[in-house]
Amino acid sequence: MTKVLTEEVNAFKVRTLNDKYVAIFMDATYIPLKRQTVSKEAIYIAIGIREDGTKEVLSYAIAPTESTYVCNELLQDIYSRGVHDVLLFITDGLKGMKDTIHQIYPKAKYQHCCVHVSRNIAHKVRVKDRKEICDDFKAVYQASSKEEANTFLGSMIEKWQKTYPKVTQSLIKNQDLLTFYEFPPGIRRSIYSTNLIESFNKQMKKYSRRKEQFQNEESLERFLVSIFDTYNQKFLNRSHKGFQQVTDTLASMFTE
Repeated sequence: MTKVLTEEVNAFKVRTLNDKYVAIFMDATYIPLKRQTVSKEAIYIAIGIREDGTKEVLSYAIAPTESTYVCNELLQDIYSRGVHDVLLFITDGLKGMKDTIHQIYPKAKYQHCCVHVSRNIAHKVRVKDRKEICDDFKAVYQASSKEEANTFLGSMIEKWQKTYPKVTQSLIKNQDLLTFYEFPPGIRRSIYSTNLIESFNKQMKKYSRRKEQFQNEESLERFLVSIFDTYNQKFLNRSHKGFQQVTDTLASMFTE
């Protein structure tokens, strides 16, 4: 059984990938792993959505901590296996991530997860102001157009800049908040955050808790790939919400 699973891990790692993806979500989660002693290690994952809305786990990496160096290795891996054209990357905004992506995919657009930005805002304001300021920001990323979003953002900054100058300055400097508005309205809710991959990671961690302990990296890899293969089979012929209606539009964006 172990031999079969090891072969599945190897097959997953070397399989050829599609050349084009509309969006790739990248995120890391932590799972306990034994290396002499037990400690939580970062599991980096990339999930891609094609223009027809089908999606799959593309690749993964295991490392003691989060770093752009490991992300670079993961990106090089998917590039070497055929992924050469990506319209948009969505991440939690790890420092240096945008530059890391553009080293390999210089033409790709970049979206800083709006939900992570909202959480950061909440942590930097007083409790009594949290709901109001987060609702103001929510109006920005749920606007009907980029023009409307910019109007809401301007109003928000004007409203809060005296009370929370550092918060508003960080919003002014962030050039990657509204990238998702360059895509069709029907898929914007799916690409303004990393919710898609975070939901997957949450389920994966839930399953991992049923295991007593991962004794080594190989046993963890066998577990991960079994989860990835199940996910990929499940969504092999399922179109993610909104994508099927705009497949032609998305396909044309690759030639722009």
